[in-house]
Amino acid sequence: MSEITPELVRHLGVLARIQLTDEEVDRLTGELDVIVDNIAKVSQVATPDVPATSHPVPLQNVFRPDVVGETLTLEQALQNAPDAADGRFRVTAIMGEEQ
Repeated sequence: MSEITPELVRHLGVLARIQLTDEEVDRLTGELDVIVDNIAKVSQVATPDVPATSHPVPLQNVFRPDVVGETLTLEQALQNAPDAADGRFRVTAIMGEEQ
């Protein structure tokens, strides 16, 4: 049993600037208690002789071959653009940059 108390949950709520009702405090106390207990269980079996893994099954190259497919022409790409000039999309300047 972990040491998650309603007072601790209220304190975490204050730190996170979240107003919690009494019902939410009760529910979160139980949920956080379960989470902390499960982390403790995992910590017990995570010993130095168990290698860390990112996937349960070793992965090999998962990328597809890079094959050129059909592409849009310049006209097709710009046909629905709200504004275009010189074969490019025209957008408004941002952050005070000059065009």
